Amino acid sequence: MKIGLTYDLRSDYLKEGYSPEETAEFDKEETIDGIENALMENGYETRRIGNARRLMNALLKGEKWDLVFNICEGMYGDSRESLVPALLDAYKIPYVFSGAVTLGVSLNKSYSKRIVRDAGILTPEFFVVGDLADTGKIRLSYPLFAKPVAEGTGKGIHEKSVINSRQELIAVCAGLLQKYNQPVLVEEFLPGREFTIGIVGNHEYARVIGGMEIIYSKQAGNIYSYYNKENYKELIHYIPVKGKLLNGCAEVALKVWNVLNANDGGRVDLRMDKEGRLNFLEINPLAGLNPTHSDLPIIARMNGISYTQLIGEIMQSAKLRINGKKE
Repeated sequence: MKIGLTYDLRSDYLKEGYSPEETAEFDKEETIDGIENALMENGYETRRIGNARRLMNALLKGEKWDLVFNICEGMYGDSRESLVPALLDAYKIPYVFSGAVTLGVSLNKSYSKRIVRDAGILTPEFFVVGDLADTGKIRLSYPLFAKPVAEGTGKGIHEKSVINSRQELIAVCAGLLQKYNQPVLVEEFLPGREFTIGIVGNHEYARVIGGMEIIYSKQAGNIYSYYNKENYKELIHYIPVKGKLLNGCAEVALKVWNVLNANDGGRVDLRMDKEGRLNFLEINPLAGLNPTHSDLPIIARMNGISYTQLIGEIMQSAKLRINGKKE
């Protein structure tokens, strides 16, 4: 079975002059090597394609693959993760992970929160700031938390993201609107414990492979910022979630996964409110897959699942979904 690999290589964009933060969501060569090696160890033949532009060139040349393993994040707009799935759909080429609609809805955090909230799942109360005048319409309870509505990897999150006054709210929103040129999601800050839950599979076959709690050092504050993610070895401690707590996290995470129609593998992030209730923060249906550093492989490792096994399970999920039967 011939598997094409679509991805955004961080070094390619750095060579074009983009900054380390602008390319934070993109992958290092070691990640692509790890995925390709794991696929080959599972018995697949691989072909590297690269980013969306290279995929378009390959499609126009008539190249074909049995399945595409897609981890392209894209560069521009809140539809950037949807571009590669949409192109592959147009050519009727099946691919691993979620489709264009799910990726678009998930990347725009306000959209995913509305859908999850309508499904009866707890999520912090929120408001979307499109321009600075919108801050005057906010009727949420402090402290608040602000971040760009459609970024990942902690981009736009820093020590001032937790907001305790209207003056701070205006200052933080002004900075984010200017820097990221997109709306700002402002939500009530949850003070409780934080978890990320790993999922493999689709619909009735989806299962939680494990979860981990995110423990912050004093220097890290209490937020999963871009800086903290880049320096997680010194600032963050991960511990496995077990027992009744894991069962509770799994129940919420699987509800989110299925209501957003996510496929094959990814993560759901949860946090407790002041009453200790689990709330949805966001979903990552294109979770990082660095064999050593990414959260989903770390969760798998904590639960006795090797990286090769994880990639194998993701592939089996995709084939089950595409073929309509277990293999």
